[in-house]
Amino acid sequence: MQIIRDIAMLRRAVSALQQGGKSVALVPTMGALHEGHVSLVRMAGRVADHVVVSIFVNPTQFGPNEDYAAYPRDEARDAALLAGEGVALLWAPDVATMYPGGHATHIEVSGLGADYCGAARPGHFDGVATVVAKLFNQVRPDVAIFGEKDWQQLAIIRRMARDLDFALDILGAPIARDKDGLALSSRNGYLSKDLREAAVALPDALKAAAKAIAGGGEVAAALAQAEADILKGGFDSVDYVALADADSLERLTEFRKPARLLAAARIGKTRLIDNLPVG
Repeated sequence: MQIIRDIAMLRRAVSALQQGGKSVALVPTMGALHEGHVSLVRMAGRVADHVVVSIFVNPTQFGPNEDYAAYPRDEARDAALLAGEGVALLWAPDVATMYPGGHATHIEVSGLGADYCGAARPGHFDGVATVVAKLFNQVRPDVAIFGEKDWQQLAIIRRMARDLDFALDILGAPIARDKDGLALSSRNGYLSKDLREAAVALPDALKAAAKAIAGGGEVAAALAQAEADILKGGFDSVDYVALADADSLERLTEFRKPARLLAAARIGKTRLIDNLPVG
């Protein structure tokens, strides 16, 4: 597996991979890889001839008092894992390469980034959209794979790619979960044993709400019960529990397809997100 940190070298290497009409799939990550990331890499290997993974902890998507400095980093471990999965190339730029001196451009996807995690983390999705656009331009893949765990992020990237005419396919990979149902996340590593056991209250509450809504229950009542169940389960606060249109992310007060339950809640010092399809 090649490890590349220079854009010119990256483009030459990707062009070589694409010779003879071969396809390349990109899996963007911030490192600290776990089985959820591995599931994305394996999906990429099924849909393309070669897999490129990027590791870049993007400072522009972290807000004040967030965990940019503390975000886990272990490139050697991550690289060994990716090599074992048959990844062709690891793109691992530094901040100066991604944001050279004088960098003054950012991308805002209006509307889709304003609610949910965007309301709790102002500017977060501008940072995400900007770095993903840069990765698309740098790697020039045929397809890119993103996890469905951050459904809002996936919707924003799909809209950005459509609006800016990026010539690639964007695929969502199903959420990878632990045996008890908790969505896999790098941030799960911040949880103590007791908090990790309590965190399952989040997916459990969403499952119950999805079942109630799909069965004809009142949406507002199901959302209120889900929030109460999350707090009762040991979470300190709930940022949101919402039923949304799966494409536009519009909040729904009545169930219609395609719909998605979205939630974010805080337990200890850790903020967890999750979502489920309804119906």
